[in-house]
Amino acid sequence: MPSPRTARALARLVDLTPRRIVAELDRYIIGQSSAKKAVAIALRNRWRRQHAPDTIRREISPNNIILIGPTGCGKTEIARRLSTLAAAPFVKVEASKFTEVGYVGRDVESMVRDLIEAAMDLVRSEREAEITSEASERVEERLLDALLPAPAPAVAPKPADPATTADAPSASPNIFLVGASGAATTAPISDAETDRHQRTRDKLRTLLRDGQLEQRTIDLDMPVSAPPMMGMVNQPGAQEGMEQFTQMLQDMLPKRTRKRTMTVAEARRVLLSQEFDRMLDRDDVIAEAIERTEQTGIIFLDEIDKIAGQRGGQAGPDVSREGVQRDLLPIVEGSAVQTKYGTVKTDHVLFIAAGAFHVSKPSDLIPELQGRFPIRVELLPLTEADFVRIMTEPEHALTKQYAALVASEGSSLTFAADGIAELARVATVCNARMENIGARRLHTVMTTLLEELLYGLPESGAEGLVVDAPMVRARLEDVSQDEDLRRYIL
Repeated sequence: MPSPRTARALARLVDLTPRRIVAELDRYIIGQSSAKKAVAIALRNRWRRQHAPDTIRREISPNNIILIGPTGCGKTEIARRLSTLAAAPFVKVEASKFTEVGYVGRDVESMVRDLIEAAMDLVRSEREAEITSEASERVEERLLDALLPAPAPAVAPKPADPATTADAPSASPNIFLVGASGAATTAPISDAETDRHQRTRDKLRTLLRDGQLEQRTIDLDMPVSAPPMMGMVNQPGAQEGMEQFTQMLQDMLPKRTRKRTMTVAEARRVLLSQEFDRMLDRDDVIAEAIERTEQTGIIFLDEIDKIAGQRGGQAGPDVSREGVQRDLLPIVEGSAVQTKYGTVKTDHVLFIAAGAFHVSKPSDLIPELQGRFPIRVELLPLTEADFVRIMTEPEHALTKQYAALVASEGSSLTFAADGIAELARVATVCNARMENIGARRLHTVMTTLLEELLYGLPESGAEGLVVDAPMVRARLEDVSQDEDLRRYIL
């Protein structure tokens, strides 16, 4: 059976069958059913592997996937939505940014370090959500302490030397108290003063909860962070070690504080962060983040076709593409990567690669790397009908986004069916005559269409705006017909 940490991470997958995963993806992504099925099976297999017998669980490798299709057809969106469904650590990296070992640039292990950072943020966010109520109560008490400090007990003055006060008038016995040893002591706070302080504190608590003290300023003692270490931090491979060394020095040095004046609203955010740091067990967070990375992490490796050299072709001016592939191979195959949080094994990290493969093809990758991506799915180019669905069906459709933007100005924006159809036609024509950038063409077309409207909306106060076919043709016909304008604007 899986460990408790992994069980919590995979608990939400119990009800996410492949069919339900595809149904969730359909809410945001139009078409591409083959790709959705492939990633849904890969995600469900993670839950299945954790419930396999111990003797075989370690031998079950993830089915890494290559998504093949033109830009703007949904490759990245599929991987990103998949990680959101599984609440899994996720990073997107471009293979073209990596360089072969020995050259200045990003090394391939950096994507694993990025993944563990994403896991740390994910685990910490989940833990903070569980303790937010208790942490907020502690912050409230600290704010009240800053707004109304507790009354300090009266300190008795030190008794004078009898020899020097022989001729002085006798002091009243109520001025100070002398203990059995002759040392001065503090006078206790009276019950009346304590009650008065508590009543004032209760009134401030009510005002604080009602938000009436948000702009009042208070003084807080804030820790002073050590200055950043300079030197080898910018050199390849040195940053992780320098961060660990800097953290060790900060733990060894005495803590310094300084007073800062800030509003109650600012102080609440600062104090809440401090309380989270105090209440959370950092070692436990790191342990769960490492396990989540190893068992549920997803790395989306985009532009993999850019490092696929043509077999038998001439070497170009770029850093060896095959060298980058060979550096990627052990990470995808399964290896141990050193990070500032500890060692992370990549044996069961799910890799989803993607590329247009216009010039090269998957078979141009080195055979060893091809074997580590056994599932290949071809995504279809988007059609005019797909553009119509993209602008109407998804929950985050572009038409709904622009309607929300216009509504913020107190106006309304409605897209008629013929207007959406005309927008889809213009986008399809532009993709056919120029570079096919898929659904991203809708952004350029929509921006050009609504530019004047959005520019003048705050002052015009127009209401009930409707985007229909005549409006689209009037605004975009000149641009779409002029080849030079179309190339630079659309």
